[in-house]
Amino acid sequence: MANKRKKSRVIGKILFVLYIVFLIYFLIFSEWYGREGATQSYRYNLVLFKEIRRFWEYRDQLGWYAMFANIFGNVIVFLPFGYFLPMSCKYRSFFETAFYSFALSFCVESFQLISKVGSFDVDDILLNTVGGVLGYIIFEVSETIRRRHGNKKS
Repeated sequence: MANKRKKSRVIGKILFVLYIVFLIYFLIFSEWYGREGATQSYRYNLVLFKEIRRFWEYRDQLGWYAMFANIFGNVIVFLPFGYFLPMSCKYRSFFETAFYSFALSFCVESFQLISKVGSFDVDDILLNTVGGVLGYIIFEVSETIRRRHGNKKS
């Protein structure tokens, strides 16, 4: 049983590293995500819910895809972070996952501000953190199901 847990943790670490590489590329360098290069000015939003509200209010003009990509995309892109982080660590908690989701998102947003690639947006930090927390919840639910299923086999 301990060997199986160790093997699972190694797989979790590999998936976690691959996910981080993907995340850095996707959030900072991906041309598909509108990262054609640095802008001339700093772009930022420091008002919580401002961009979320703007995307929702102008969804007909901006398009449903833009609204979905901004609001739900920021949540979805951090789901694997919240799932793979506890999978790859021996010690895991809800609050640690929330903190690390927030910290990574803050670092990405800060890099975007400093490099003028993208914009610093507190709404993105909130949505990314929510995604990390939801990923953790999905991990815990799947672990509970796995343990119950494993106990029934024994």
